[in-house]
Amino acid sequence: MSGLLPEESAARPRRAGLGRIVAPFLVTGAVLLKVAGALKFLGIFVAVGGYALIWGWRFAVGFVLLILVHELGHYVEAKRQGLNPQIPVFIPFLGAYVALRNQPFDPWRNALVSVAGPAAGGVAALACLIYGTAVDSDLFRALAYFGFMLNLINLIPIGFLDGGHILRAWRVLKAGGGRPNPADARRLGTIVAAYTVALIAALALGMVASHVPQTRL
Repeated sequence: MSGLLPEESAARPRRAGLGRIVAPFLVTGAVLLKVAGALKFLGIFVAVGGYALIWGWRFAVGFVLLILVHELGHYVEAKRQGLNPQIPVFIPFLGAYVALRNQPFDPWRNALVSVAGPAAGGVAALACLIYGTAVDSDLFRALAYFGFMLNLINLIPIGFLDGGHILRAWRVLKAGGGRPNPADARRLGTIVAAYTVALIAALALGMVASHVPQTRL
């Protein structure tokens, strides 16, 4: 014998009908979210096309790949720390970014994630320089130069650039914040400063080593 009251018996068909109406919208929403995520990454192809109009497709592909390596530096370091980074999003002619969801401010972690991008980008530029020198390719030397310069610019300590994030994290650590022990915080601040200065110097030297006079292009 059923224990349902008449009102409950009548409500069940209504709930089932409502479920049939709402379900397609939920499925459609889930699909759109996945498509939106894919479209964000597809911005890389738009970026290649845009840069190709200026410098040609070979340089455009290399340049966008250098930007991608930079962003993957942020992404991999954030993943290593157990954070929740999103896939790199490309904005043609403006660059790219990796967003972190639900990430509270931690100066040491933020500094590591911020430094990782220029460090990875610098390694990629160095690879271009080594290959370009080995095969005597001005294209790869030029890519190396732009790679070093791009990552050096990102270390300028202003606003939304990586250098701005590093500076904010360093200030908190230098003041003894962000860690239970202020002495530990200041020690980490010194490490951040030393690593950043060394990276700036390395990128600047890379620009000097990879510079291609315009008459050789």
